[in-house]
Amino acid sequence: MSVLAAPLLLEAAGYVLVAAALIQAGLGTWTLWQRSVAEQRAAAAAAEHFARRADLILRRAEVQRDRTVLSWNGWRKFVVARKIPECEGTHSFDLVPHDGRPIAPFLPGQYLTFQIRRPGDDRPLVRCYSLSDGPYRPDVYRVTIKTVPPPPGSDVPPGRSSSWFNQVVEPGDILDVRAPSGQFGLDPHQETGVVMIAGGIGVTPMISMVNTLSATGTPRSTWLFYGVHNRSQHAFAEHLAELRRTVPWITIVTFYSRPTPSCVAGRDYDHVGLITLDRLKATLPSNTFEFFVCGPPPMMEAMTRDLRAWGVPEERIHFEAFGPATVRRQGGGETGAPAAVGGGHEVVFSRSGKTVHWPDRCTSLLELAESNGIAIDSGCRAGNCGTCAVAIKEGTIDYLTAPGEPPATGTCLTCIATPASRLVLDT
Repeated sequence: MSVLAAPLLLEAAGYVLVAAALIQAGLGTWTLWQRSVAEQRAAAAAAEHFARRADLILRRAEVQRDRTVLSWNGWRKFVVARKIPECEGTHSFDLVPHDGRPIAPFLPGQYLTFQIRRPGDDRPLVRCYSLSDGPYRPDVYRVTIKTVPPPPGSDVPPGRSSSWFNQVVEPGDILDVRAPSGQFGLDPHQETGVVMIAGGIGVTPMISMVNTLSATGTPRSTWLFYGVHNRSQHAFAEHLAELRRTVPWITIVTFYSRPTPSCVAGRDYDHVGLITLDRLKATLPSNTFEFFVCGPPPMMEAMTRDLRAWGVPEERIHFEAFGPATVRRQGGGETGAPAAVGGGHEVVFSRSGKTVHWPDRCTSLLELAESNGIAIDSGCRAGNCGTCAVAIKEGTIDYLTAPGEPPATGTCLTCIATPASRLVLDT
């Protein structure tokens, strides 16, 4: 067989397969003539469904190919192209590659990891920030960062990284960035309805999701429940109001927990108070959605618990932790059992020469190490950046949440790990 003939035979085989599928679906001329109108419509609908599924598979394959080909290892230089104020103490940053080469696509909901070198610091900070726009801009990433305030009544300074971004970083600055990653991501090609529940700056990955769904132009039942203190902290207010007016299949419901006299009900917000399960039940037609939750840890802990109590399956509840991770998956963990805080297991820090017993008050191995004067590098403290990875010399661990990026075999992310047996760590 000649090289030129092979493509023709493949094309012919393709036509045969298509014809067979049409006949199987009941779309042959003779079959259509014999069938009732209802049967014809059912057959046509089935054929359309299979065509959509085939297109979905192809589009997913293309995106996966681009993510693999255009991704990179380690740190890559990006230039701050724009710095845009969003609300009090919060800015968005448009980032473009310094080398001018293409950037990797991402799933809406994923994040970028930054290595931050501030003057005077002994070592760089590593932090993760969610992408806050859709992946349809092929040469720009956007992140939105809020200055983390000090705890009330404490002498602790504001967040070092977030303050640096908002107060120091300007257009033209160059940043070290890892490729997009994370398991908290929306599949834009699915058809299942979506409910997003955001608290405070936890709205950033939801903006990426809602912008993506808006840009597809394909109606998909979408709800965004967004809670903040008041108008001064209402990020993307104008943008969300515009989506509310122009995209009929996206419903946005806003909650202000501490509205000021200048906040206008019906314009700035819809409800006073916090987002609750009762409010979700009163608003949503059912619980048969994919749920995405991001916000302060107490809010996520309560909301994921309430969604489970409402009967939402675990696999349809997705959450993104930032800061110390406290939300736990049911039935997950490195050993296959639910992660359990406590148990009194012995933990040996071999290089430091310290042996301690796991106390109930600790939430992670990183916290246990720090409380015993053992330094472990850390970044996001939520299982995303990989900075706190430590080798396991003996024993097993459980994870409070699934790691954003699984660590190398034989290591653990100490910021989200707890001991499941006697444990010896190489630190």
